[in-house]
Amino acid sequence: MTGPGQPTKISFVYSNPTDPDAFEKAYPDQIALARKLPGLTRLQTSKVWPKEDGSPTPAYRLLDLYFADYAAASAAAAEAGPLVAATVEHATGGVMIAFAEVLEDA
Repeated sequence: MTGPGQPTKISFVYSNPTDPDAFEKAYPDQIALARKLPGLTRLQTSKVWPKEDGSPTPAYRLLDLYFADYAAASAAAAEAGPLVAATVEHATGGVMIAFAEVLEDA
């Protein structure tokens, strides 16, 4: 069964920043802000592996914030102003933010 009652995540897909060192310095503060969101059940952060041929990666970092359902994710998003502001300030390569239904393999 799918729908708004399903577990939901908010994913941040960070593009390659113009200054990776500055981004990395600011990133822990973004994680701290994310941890304060109400209803957060799990937080997962990852860094994209460099490509073997040295070409730019399709993304730089990923941040996934998990919630019990769409309503909980929406309530957290309403409180996410400081996180979004910090993200926009430091994600100099751009960022995509998406709500997604979490589907587990059965």
